[in-house]
Amino acid sequence: MRRLRTSSSDRLLSPTQRSALSRLDRGGPMTTAALARAEYVRPQSMRGTVGYLEEQGLVERAPDPGDGRQLVVSVTGQGLAVLAEVRASKRTWLTQALSDHLTAAELRTLAESVALMERLVEES
Repeated sequence: MRRLRTSSSDRLLSPTQRSALSRLDRGGPMTTAALARAEYVRPQSMRGTVGYLEEQGLVERAPDPGDGRQLVVSVTGQGLAVLAEVRASKRTWLTQALSDHLTAAELRTLAESVALMERLVEES
């Protein structure tokens, strides 16, 4: 996982910033406090992360539809584009690593094990 994380473009975002942006993409808009809980960091730290992402135009804040006193953070179109670039970079690295280091038989075994893992997750 560490190699996969380091393979993605870091020209713009730290691993913490990428993780927060990705969580907002997967989980939808949320408050900074909820994002901090989800990422297991202190709210003060997440405020800095969200502030940077907002400065870069990757997220935006808006009033919470359920509680106008709070703000929710969501990913912008530009943020989605950066995430797509990061994910593509990781896919490219993984595809190349698999083809460079595994035999055809090993690739088949890997594909079979992925199917088994997916089944296990579905049944749990």
